[in-house]
Amino acid sequence: MKHRKFFQNAAIVSLGGLLSKGIGVLYRIPLANLLGGYGEGLYHMAYPLFCLMLTFSSAGIPAVVARAVAAEHAAGREGETLPAALRLFAGLGAFAALLMCLLARPVAHLQGDDGLSGCYLALAPAVFFVALLAVLRGWWQGRSEMAPTALSELVEQLVKAGAGLLLAARFPHDPVRAARAALFAVTLSEAAALCFLAMRVRQRRRLLPVHRGGRGSELLFSALPVMANAALLPLSQMLDSVLVVRLLSRHTLRAVHVYGLFAGSAVSLVAMPATLCCGLVAAAVPAVASCMAQGREEEGRRRALFALAVTLALALPCAAGLLALAPFLVRLLYPALGAEDAVLLVRLLRLMSVSAATLAAVDTLAACLTAMGLARRAALSMLIAVIVKAALQFALVGNPALGITGAAIASNACYLVAFFLDLFYTVRKKREMHHAAHHRTGNEERGADAGRARGAQKRGRRVRAHRDAPLGGKLEGGGNSL
Repeated sequence: MKHRKFFQNAAIVSLGGLLSKGIGVLYRIPLANLLGGYGEGLYHMAYPLFCLMLTFSSAGIPAVVARAVAAEHAAGREGETLPAALRLFAGLGAFAALLMCLLARPVAHLQGDDGLSGCYLALAPAVFFVALLAVLRGWWQGRSEMAPTALSELVEQLVKAGAGLLLAARFPHDPVRAARAALFAVTLSEAAALCFLAMRVRQRRRLLPVHRGGRGSELLFSALPVMANAALLPLSQMLDSVLVVRLLSRHTLRAVHVYGLFAGSAVSLVAMPATLCCGLVAAAVPAVASCMAQGREEEGRRRALFALAVTLALALPCAAGLLALAPFLVRLLYPALGAEDAVLLVRLLRLMSVSAATLAAVDTLAACLTAMGLARRAALSMLIAVIVKAALQFALVGNPALGITGAAIASNACYLVAFFLDLFYTVRKKREMHHAAHHRTGNEERGADAGRARGAQKRGRRVRAHRDAPLGGKLEGGGNSL
């Protein structure tokens, strides 16, 4: 893929993502007014379990499917991956949706509000739709066509906003039913986006040959490490909400409030550059996977490093902006914060500005490692990074002199460790290949000489066999005398 095509694909996905997030931000304002404080609380309390089910049923599917489709396309065959992927991940999505229904009442009881059970039931079908939607998006991305993915995201957000406001407005005096209606709009939005992409895929596949391949097990084993990698960070964040708050509680009565500044404000701003680079992540997978499928592994790694360089070119200025403009951003975005909280948030943003670059780089490198068939190494990197983060949190956050800034230091260390490990895995293979190629060339040269020597030995053995056969002597090494 030429650089121009790569940038075009990245720009399409990034633009679609930014527009979708903009619609989502605008949608939340009138929705909050319709739901009220209690309904808004129910709406957001239902999302952690929903996101967890999505992680185990659809996280990483677009990258895995895109890699397989790009390999198919490079090999000149079409149609094997999509049917197998749909069958496999439809089953996983249905299982996750059913599990969410079964857990609805127990989890709602644990959270202390039985009204949440209906919210979970309203969201559960969306888990199934998202699994299929992820497969179709991966199919388009594997063919280096990013516009359908971007358009489906816009359809998804528009339906969610329109249906959510219309349905929630029907229950102005019942916040529980209004929250359920707004969450049911999420299910409708995923179904609408799925229908949109399915029609586009059906039109395109009429022009393509279809092969029934049994690639389900291959896709599943490819997806497992990607899902594990995607699940590690959300699970780590859930652990943070327990560990960090408990450690802060040892020396402050504002533990929950301070953690909210860290997780709700600082982390959200630090993650924005990674959102801007999401198009690079989507465009890198088919670009790298097609090279690997054709045996051009060295070029595939060069493209991965090029994607990393472009990511850093975008993310590093954002990190510098967070470092330099933190006071201005806090005044602009959070004018209602008190002076003490504003000073703390500025300190957190400046301290975590490095993570704005490393988090974006980790996302890009993890996608490239998946495209190279090294998703297990990306998962291992994230696992080690999360362990390092937890250890540093335990050591630093309990110190009154550091407090929540210890959590910021631990987050920086987490993404730095993941970044350098992913980069090491990307570059190390390149060096091994260069050594292997050099070793193979030498072997070929020595093999040619050995072949000529063996030819001479065979000729010598034939001559000696002819002379010494009546004596019954052994033939090994006989050629050396000639």
